[in-house]
Amino acid sequence: MVHAKGARIRVRGLQPAQVLAGLAGIAFLVVGIIGLTRTGFGNFAGHNEAGFWRFSGNPLMSLVRVVTGVVGLLLAFGSGRARVFGWLLFIGYGLLFVWGLMIDGLIATNPFANAGNPMDLGRADTWLHLGVAALGLLIAVLPARRTILLPEDETADEPTVAEQRTTDRTEIMDRTDADRTDGATGEPRRRSFLRRDHKGRGPEVTHEERPPGLAH
Repeated sequence: MVHAKGARIRVRGLQPAQVLAGLAGIAFLVVGIIGLTRTGFGNFAGHNEAGFWRFSGNPLMSLVRVVTGVVGLLLAFGSGRARVFGWLLFIGYGLLFVWGLMIDGLIATNPFANAGNPMDLGRADTWLHLGVAALGLLIAVLPARRTILLPEDETADEPTVAEQRTTDRTEIMDRTDADRTDGATGEPRRRSFLRRDHKGRGPEVTHEERPPGLAH
């Protein structure tokens, strides 16, 4: 295993962006479900009096809130995914905020005037969407909690590997020693320089051959 030359910084644990994304997802899901139970799906893209205080209770808007809540809960299970959800909130509800200003006539002419107001957006909804966009930006840029990872943490499993290698080496050495000793007496085996004659006449001493020039 390659050792790290220095400490590393990694993102670990539950991040604040994940907490905010999860809470926002739950809030959107609850509000959207309550809105659908009060209005049903009748007059889906029209005006509905059964709203939340000054906010729209339009079935289409409630459905958008339910989808937003589901996406938020799904993306809250990862630090990077939670930040993606934050950017989605910032862009999506930022556009709704601008559109609401156009519908109220506070800025330029509404380019979607022919479509009417399918989400039944009012002035209170417009400023609410501004707050949601700001929350999304906060989730997207919120700093992550980081943990310093030392090189010892990365190589924590090395003693086990080293122990296994030492055990294997010891077994090989034991087998080698067993081959060098006599199994019956336990004494080291000696290599004999005697060889028996092929006709069984007894041991025959092997003589070392010398060149003719070195004969006695």
